[in-house]
Amino acid sequence: MKTKLKGEVLLGAAFLMATSAVGPGFLTQTTVFTQSLGASFGFVILVSVIIDVGVQLNIWRVIAVAQQRAPEIANAVLPGLGVFISILIVTGGLAFNIGNVAGAGLGLQVLTGISPELGAVVSAGAAIGIFMVKEAGKAMDRLAQLLGLLMILLILYVVFTAKPPLQEAVVKTLLPDKVEVITIITLVGGTVGGYITFAGGHRLLDAGVKGSQALPQVITSAISGIAVASFIRILLFLASLGVVAQGLVIDAANPPASVFALAAGQIGYKLFGIVMFAAAITSVVGSAYTSVSFIKFFHPAIPQHENKVIIGFILVSTLIFISVGKPVMLLILAGALNGFILPITLGIILVAAYRSSVVGNYRHPTWLTIFGVAVVLIMAWMSGHVFWSQLPRLFSG
Repeated sequence: MKTKLKGEVLLGAAFLMATSAVGPGFLTQTTVFTQSLGASFGFVILVSVIIDVGVQLNIWRVIAVAQQRAPEIANAVLPGLGVFISILIVTGGLAFNIGNVAGAGLGLQVLTGISPELGAVVSAGAAIGIFMVKEAGKAMDRLAQLLGLLMILLILYVVFTAKPPLQEAVVKTLLPDKVEVITIITLVGGTVGGYITFAGGHRLLDAGVKGSQALPQVITSAISGIAVASFIRILLFLASLGVVAQGLVIDAANPPASVFALAAGQIGYKLFGIVMFAAAITSVVGSAYTSVSFIKFFHPAIPQHENKVIIGFILVSTLIFISVGKPVMLLILAGALNGFILPITLGIILVAAYRSSVVGNYRHPTWLTIFGVAVVLIMAWMSGHVFWSQLPRLFSG
């Protein structure tokens, strides 16, 4: 692979992972948590970034060395395990994609005044168009890069208008007044949970970036993806902190839109529409592509007609949103499922890292293994605690 082409693929994979993570839920989470924790939310972001890097390095490395997708690796660890995690990933990906389509519709409503349902249809059409071109992979990479950069520039403008207390943000990031562990778990799950963890790794595999010799490039791409998503998170945090520090009241009905409007007036509100659309449409593409990559081994016809299956995935997500509306219950349950998926999939990858039948003579770094095991145990405990504590609320009444 030519150096220039490889560079584009690495950057594309990084932005695909980052923009898959930066969806409607990402925007809302960051705003709400900043409102509740203030400048101390910076510490939560810092911890989550460290965990994110450890998770991605473990998973992307093993995928590259094994030269197989996650479900194929899981089947090599234990026959049938790949089917199990594929069902989890696709179910969660479909549920989240309904929210992504809804978010894209909301973004277009802010920009044009059309209904969210019509906006969702238009957005779905745009996403489907990516997979109708001959070189869909390149088109997907370019879309993720362009819209990712656009989001950064627009949010950066809002940060300047919000004028956040930067010194306080730095101090509280290192010495927080309070820490809520659940917010760390939520951020980790939202950034590298479910299908998101595998978006970039599978993209590199499809593009031919694989094998032990490609590990330096794989590591660079993984860290770049986390860096992009984290930078966007930090910018949103600073914009929200600027609004909170001024004593302005954020509208609970639509927190991120409220922050943009309070910081930059009507222009800010329109910028929110662009950011929401960009965040949602890239997440629609990333979710559909990665979810389908998990079922390629189900039948030989799927990889032969991959783009058509991806288009079908987007269409189903859109039809469910239009017919049901905002699936609040589905999204809550999907969030709980996402918390379970990360420790399960990461645990499988860690076991595979020590199976010579999967990785050959490759030796996985001990520090990454220790890091990974710690994440598995913490995420499993926290997600289990949250899930069982929420069950009575979900099904009451």
